[in-house]
Amino acid sequence: MPDTYASGFQERFYTSSDGLKLYARDYSPSEAATAGRLPVVCLPGLTRNTRDFHPLALLLSQDVTAPRRVIAFDSRGRGNSAWDENKANYNLAIEAGDVVAACQALGIERAVFIGTSRGGLILHLIAATRPDLLEAVILNDIGPVIEARGLVLIRDYLNGGRSPADWREAVDILHEIHGTSFTTLAEQDWREMALALYRDVGGKPVADFDPAIAEALKSIDFSQPLPDLWEQFEKLNQLPLMLIRGENTSLLSQETANEMARRHSTLILHAAEGQGHAPLLHLGDTSAAIRTFLASCR
Repeated sequence: MPDTYASGFQERFYTSSDGLKLYARDYSPSEAATAGRLPVVCLPGLTRNTRDFHPLALLLSQDVTAPRRVIAFDSRGRGNSAWDENKANYNLAIEAGDVVAACQALGIERAVFIGTSRGGLILHLIAATRPDLLEAVILNDIGPVIEARGLVLIRDYLNGGRSPADWREAVDILHEIHGTSFTTLAEQDWREMALALYRDVGGKPVADFDPAIAEALKSIDFSQPLPDLWEQFEKLNQLPLMLIRGENTSLLSQETANEMARRHSTLILHAAEGQGHAPLLHLGDTSAAIRTFLASCR
């Protein structure tokens, strides 16, 4: 299945503090078109990559009234970024440092950040260590508390799934795994999900991340409480904050979302109907909600 989502941006490469070659997509309208509006920086989930944000990035960067520059990063070991020989470096602190390095390399002094799942966890750390980078934050189906049940599901399907023989099977596998939680997706949406998750290698879909990232989930002791990030979440209190929660998510409980709203009095909560973890941001009314949120940002 050919990649029909490979235009509308410039490819950028930069070097991490420890010398790894990392990748970003830069959707850059003219400076005149975006004058006075800060860029949007997108951080993907655990095993995902820049392609997850492509439809949304096109919508935001080509908006007829208020276009913005949009930059999406591939974390180390994902997408077009290099795999790390030291597998212990696949951790939130190192990856947060990579985001800081990317902003320096691409001249981003301040931005609105969107973090999907693990990308949102990284934003918790950046809020605590480099708050000057954050103008506003959108968290996509993630908060300070991760539901163990949801993480177990992710561990199991990442480590136990079969490899697709062709693109048709790739779509079928994704539908089998996620069909009950993503009830709103049409056939084209499933194809787009396959294109985002898999890389085409000689006409065959191949998972586009270092397998060590999924392997690391096996070492988590789920008999013990997972650590939370409430202390870091408090650092977001002074920022405009939007939380997108999938209606059928297993990773972010309604109780956690409610507590986030209690602690952040101006938090905007948006429910992505008919979607699980993590919502596709260009579908339904979610992209319109994001654009409304951005309209209130510098």
